[in-house]
Amino acid sequence: MSFKFLTIIIMAFFYIYVGSRHFIEPEWFVQIMPPFLPYPFQLVYLSGFFEILFGAMLLFNRTRVIACFLIILLLVAIYPANIYLAFNEAPQRALEISPFMASWVRLPIQFIFIGLAYWHSKNIN
Repeated sequence: MSFKFLTIIIMAFFYIYVGSRHFIEPEWFVQIMPPFLPYPFQLVYLSGFFEILFGAMLLFNRTRVIACFLIILLLVAIYPANIYLAFNEAPQRALEISPFMASWVRLPIQFIFIGLAYWHSKNIN
């Protein structure tokens, strides 16, 4: 088993797990939704659904490339929530996340996830 294949499995599990958390604890995710976005619960459920779907799509060769590009689009779409979390104390306090963790760790990690998805959009070997 190659390192790249192993990271696909880990990535798929991660997105399926995090997506399922959107349905189990939607309130947690609603707290980081920027207030200008309407229908926060519906958006949380929708993003969770897509995380599960795209994570599952990673597991199959036929759908892996499209899943990677859809994950990139999803990560870009949810980035405003991460920015809102990083620069607003209310969600940081509510979620008990330090400003350092919210901004200096969480924001750059999104770019790592985007790069990882792009890497996986290429041939697995």
